Amino acid sequence: MHDISISVIRHTDPLYQAVWQLREDVLRKPLGMSLKNENLSMDGEDDILIAKLNGQVIGCLMLHPVSAEEMKFRQMAVDAAHQGTGVGRQLMVFGEQHTRNLKHKKITLHARMVAKPFYDKLGYETVEGVFEEVGIPHMKMYKVL
Repeated sequence: MHDISISVIRHTDPLYQAVWQLREDVLRKPLGMSLKNENLSMDGEDDILIAKLNGQVIGCLMLHPVSAEEMKFRQMAVDAAHQGTGVGRQLMVFGEQHTRNLKHKKITLHARMVAKPFYDKLGYETVEGVFEEVGIPHMKMYKVL
């Protein structure tokens, strides 16, 4: 992928609004849902990774500290026009390194079933059976760093 920059922001950054909109468009609207109806208080605790191309936020990944050992990756979203181009993989690789730098030893995530093969390729393992979250099937996955 050319000219993609990945950086870490907080929910107080002006770019957070673009992250919110991306999550809304990619993760909620297709399910007939809205972030407006959700408790977003965790966002304030998260390191938010953004992928930018030509100044536009085209991808995001929320990193939520669960404990001194564990980081939860949540709400990865890539703009529809850029899906399948490696943006998600770049966010994950950056996120894993960021997590290592913060001395966490394990990453957990809830993968939508359609995204499970993506996480499998990155070395994530399935913890348990299928469960429902936001009305669709997910699997809990993890990776030890």
